[in-house]
Amino acid sequence: MANKFFPATYAQARARFAAAARAAGAAVTSHLLPGIAGREGEELATDVVRLGAPRTRRLLILTSGTHGVEGFCGSAAQVALLGDAGLQARLAAADVAILVVHAINPYGFSWLSRTNEDNVDLNRNSIDFTQPLPANDAYADLHALLVPPTWPPSDDNVAAITHYIAAHGEPAYQRALTLGQYRFADGLFYGGRAPVASTRLMDTLIHDHAQACDAVGWIDFHTGLGPPGHGEKISVGRVDAAELRRARAWWGADLASPVDGTTVASNVGGPLLDTLRFACPDAQVTAMAIEYGTVPLIDMLHMLRADAWLRQHPDAPAAQAAAIRAAVRAAFCFEDPIWQGQILGQARVAILQAVTGLGRGAVD
Repeated sequence: MANKFFPATYAQARARFAAAARAAGAAVTSHLLPGIAGREGEELATDVVRLGAPRTRRLLILTSGTHGVEGFCGSAAQVALLGDAGLQARLAAADVAILVVHAINPYGFSWLSRTNEDNVDLNRNSIDFTQPLPANDAYADLHALLVPPTWPPSDDNVAAITHYIAAHGEPAYQRALTLGQYRFADGLFYGGRAPVASTRLMDTLIHDHAQACDAVGWIDFHTGLGPPGHGEKISVGRVDAAELRRARAWWGADLASPVDGTTVASNVGGPLLDTLRFACPDAQVTAMAIEYGTVPLIDMLHMLRADAWLRQHPDAPAAQAAAIRAAVRAAFCFEDPIWQGQILGQARVAILQAVTGLGRGAVD
């Protein structure tokens, strides 16, 4: 059953999303990424559907594909929502609308990469670029090792990475990589030099749909961190104490945040969720990322290294490139129907909790 929601490719995900929207009687607005083709030669686009009351001042945003290859799970959750008449019926009762943003990073989704067409990580790109860029000296020390000249890495490279982790600890290694960096455009977790097309589009969508709202919720679907099948709910970015309390009231006391040290995830600068906090400073914002676990942390980071290496070597043999992309995909989306069912079940609960929270929340 779950497999009918989980696509094999970005092109199939897009087709299923459009079909589900038609079946639900919802209009799709497509925002094309011009001049860039997908892995199958297909056009690339972010597709948007709005459900619920058109004039409500309470909006829930659902985004998939912020990290490209992680979009398979988010897309499945969104397609399942479009066919969920019971959940949609709650919208009218709660006076809530849902904005479904499918594949905000269509390039990464199609090409099985975490980053966009510019190798920018969208969750490091929503910062104030008029200010000095954040420095990450720990990443700078590791960059040459992280993206080696050959793939698979040499024995010496493997030994050097292993030595770094032994000397500094796995959490320090994770932090050095995932905090984000703005110096190495060909590296991992690169935040860019200016807002990229997908970030600008998200900002436009927020202005068009959320600017007049009093209360806005957001769930950004991710995969790759944590125990397999478990959806860790994480509040990141420019989160204040009031939002954190509200998020836990909606989604449960197990919602974690690096703000108070309840998750190992780094409190990264510039997550996509901050576009809402910047654009709607007067609204009551309640946002989280839900992170579904897959492979162990070191294995996940290893596949991101392979992805970065392939970006630097577009002339790699076709068989090697295909093998790397398949391995990256497998690290972020399992074919196991039990795992897939866990994702869909937890996504439905999180969406319902957000609709309920928006509907009952006190809005001035």
